[in-house]
Order: sequence, then C-alpha cells, then structure tokens
Amino acid sequence: MSPILLSPGNRLVTVFGGGRVALRKCRHFDGFRIRVVSEEVMPELRELAEEVLIDSIDRDNVLRYIEGSDIVVAATSDHALNDMIRDTAMSRGIMTNSAHGGGDVLIPSTLHRDGWTVCVSSEGRVPAFPPYVIERIDEMLDPSYDAMLALLVDLRVVIRERIPTQPGRAEFLAGVLADEDVWDLLREGRGGEARELALARGGLR
Repeated sequence: MSPILLSPGNRLVTVFGGGRVALRKCRHFDGFRIRVVSEEVMPELRELAEEVLIDSIDRDNVLRYIEGSDIVVAATSDHALNDMIRDTAMSRGIMTNSAHGGGDVLIPSTLHRDGWTVCVSSEGRVPAFPPYVIERIDEMLDPSYDAMLALLVDLRVVIRERIPTQPGRAEFLAGVLADEDVWDLLREGRGGEARELALARGGLR
C-alpha cells in the first residue's frame, strides 16, 4: 500500500448505499462531489451529498451510475452486492473502496488539526485498530504541535530570503524542530520568544 492525501478538486465520488456505513464513508470525502445511490437514504446523507438518486442497485444501474466517477464506494449492507459493485468499478479502472474489502482505496482513520492531518490504517485487516491509535495520538499531541507548525510556516517565509539553498533551509527547520528550548517556549504559550530563539540559534539574528 502507498498512502496518499488526495485533494477534492472537482472529483466525483459515487457511493452505493444509504445507511450508516455510507454516511461514515461520505464524511471522509467531505469537499468532494458526492453522488449517493440507494433505495433508502438517511437524512444526514442527503445533507452531505450533492446528488441523491433513489433507485435499486443492480449491475445495469451500477454501470450507469459509475459513469464519470473518480472514486466508487460500495457501502451497502449486502456483501455480495458490494463485491459486484467493487468488481464492476475496478474492471473499468475506477478507484474503489468496499465496505467488505478487496478494493484498491482504503479509508484511514484521521486526526484533523489546523493545517495538518494524521492518518492511520491497518490496511484493511482490523478496522478497530486505526481509531484506537488515532485516539492515543490525539492525547499525545498537545497544542504545542499546532504552535510549532505555525512557527515553521512563518520561518519558511523568512529563510527563503536569507538562506540561499534548499538543503540549508531544510537543515535550519530540522534544527528548530529538534530544539527542546523552542518546544518549551511554545508549550508555555510564548510563541514570539520561540521565534526569536529559533532565528538566533540558526544564525539569523
């Protein structure tokens, strides 16, 4: 498996199924164009989806509704039906996630912070494992991590003008990340002092 983060752009995700599993999948694709196909659809799904099609799901309908899709999600409660949807979409080169496995798109558990994201996947083996790990990571990552990212973003602007080479800039930022005194200042909410210390220790003051 090769994990990636995919920008929504104008990509269309077609989700087959209208229950809680489909709702969970759709929430992961927030920002994408979402089409939901099912005989019954939860009200929460109607709010997330750009297009809701009330219809039965069979091979002919699947072929019609996956047209133009960038990603297909098989999220019905029927294992055999999900397998058919998955196989049909993948045979046409469309990236596919299936609630019962076997697709080429895995949906990880995610932790979203301001400007950064952590993803965990068990590669489809044990669905209960990733959310547990995400909870532990969330407990570990205190607000100083958000402050550090904001500091690094700010410093990148400064060092583009003062450090001429990319390796030099990378070395400077790595030094900031490894500096426990900078971290301590951030944990104490003293962001301005952390910035000044980082610049001074990097020879930019």
